[in-house]
Amino acid sequence: MKKYFQSIGADAPSSIVVLLVALPLCLGIALASGAPLFSGIIAGIIGGVVVGILSGSQLSVSGPAAGLTAIVAMAIGKLHVYDAFLVAVVIAGIFQLILGFLNAGIIGDYIPNSVIKGMLAAIGLILILKQMPHLVGYDADYVGDENFKQSDKANTFSEISNALGAFSLPAIVIGALSIGILTLWETPVFKKQVLFKYIPGPLVVVIIGALINQYLIVASPENALIGKELVKLPVAENINQFFSFFTFPNFSYLTNFEVWKAALTLAVVASLETLLGIEAVDKLDPLKRVTPTNRELKAQGVGNIISGLIGGLPLTSVIVRSSANVASGAKSKVSAILHGAFLLLFVLLIPTLINKIPLASLAAILVFTGYKLAKIPLFKEFYSKGLDQFIPFVTTIIAILMTDLLIGILIGIGVGLFFLLRSNFKSAIMVVNDQNNYLIRLRKDVSFLNKPIIKKKLESVPENAFVIIDATRADFIDKDIIEEINNFMLHAHLKNIRIEMKKSHYKALHLLFNTPRELQPA
Repeated sequence: MKKYFQSIGADAPSSIVVLLVALPLCLGIALASGAPLFSGIIAGIIGGVVVGILSGSQLSVSGPAAGLTAIVAMAIGKLHVYDAFLVAVVIAGIFQLILGFLNAGIIGDYIPNSVIKGMLAAIGLILILKQMPHLVGYDADYVGDENFKQSDKANTFSEISNALGAFSLPAIVIGALSIGILTLWETPVFKKQVLFKYIPGPLVVVIIGALINQYLIVASPENALIGKELVKLPVAENINQFFSFFTFPNFSYLTNFEVWKAALTLAVVASLETLLGIEAVDKLDPLKRVTPTNRELKAQGVGNIISGLIGGLPLTSVIVRSSANVASGAKSKVSAILHGAFLLLFVLLIPTLINKIPLASLAAILVFTGYKLAKIPLFKEFYSKGLDQFIPFVTTIIAILMTDLLIGILIGIGVGLFFLLRSNFKSAIMVVNDQNNYLIRLRKDVSFLNKPIIKKKLESVPENAFVIIDATRADFIDKDIIEEINNFMLHAHLKNIRIEMKKSHYKALHLLFNTPRELQPA
């Protein structure tokens, strides 16, 4: 534990940044899910403190996820009562624990790097596009929505268009000033100053934004930001009312089939989002630490069990909060844990002050976070790597922007798999010829997908040729390929083709050259 607090100077300021990013997201996701507002705060606290302690990741931050919003809203709608849904959250956590013990975390290792980086860039662009309306004071949609199609029938681009006709001048001023402050905080001049290292730019942004709006309330009330343009945190009059915000599951619903169906869906989707998030955060980590994924599934499982038991939404590792954590300079898991603890203290002790923060200030923080994830050099980097990397990268971005995170990722993986198979298809078999001498070399893994090309190459060998079939560099050869080679050898004498076979030690190759000797070419 001592080693974690060695970086407290970096982790404490980072935790404040993550808190400011997480707070509106927790409330917005709860609102969109049709759940009590405080349920999002509970999930944020559990995701920070409980999952933060149990997780093996040093930089990942967990909490309620926008990717689960539609599933949660549908489940609550079918179950009709929130305490029945909480039973599903608890069961989902148990399922995740089981997945962790079954070593299901290995799934994350099979996601191509181009898809992971494409996902990060897409999240960055989504943050910019989705927060633009909030930045100018148009708050029709909830903060944290990541889907292209919105619940109010608008979409990402139509929402921006609507915002241009219903903007708020005070919000624009606060948003522009906030972007300016965050930009200054990133300049070398500010970074060199010791004072600015320990005062997060986002904290300054929300304080200045709140002070400007408080001045407007006094000096020009008609121009002040009110209602939906500010954070709306539930405020408790006393400690008893605070505890009334917590809801407990009704386990009499254990026999309800819909509860188990919702639990299984939540467990699968939350686990996939977590594994994606962990892979992405590991790519962002400057120290390139690797998170034990099975331990992460177990940590998420415990987190969801506890969250469900006290009234919270289901949670996952969340890329937006995690990337803000990395960008603000966090060094260890202390940042995630502190953000959860601060979230609890803020909603318990100073909710009235938190409710004075303009959403335009928080939107500026999210826009700036998005810019860091989707910088132009990232696109140039993947373009320089070749089309087999660039196309899956861009496809993932477009697919996520036009659908949602999981569907976009699956499309990206599909395109990445196509290029992987295409690469293997071309590189597994090499043919070189000099006049009437042919070398056919089998390399790496030669699967049944390579059958058309090996068949075509063998059929194109002319009469009176000399052929060397070299299998010494093959790690695996499918039996379909072996059969094609044997067929070629059986009939090669008809074209007076002489064959020399170089076999590897791969045991399946005992089938090769087992052709009856009298049928083999001379």
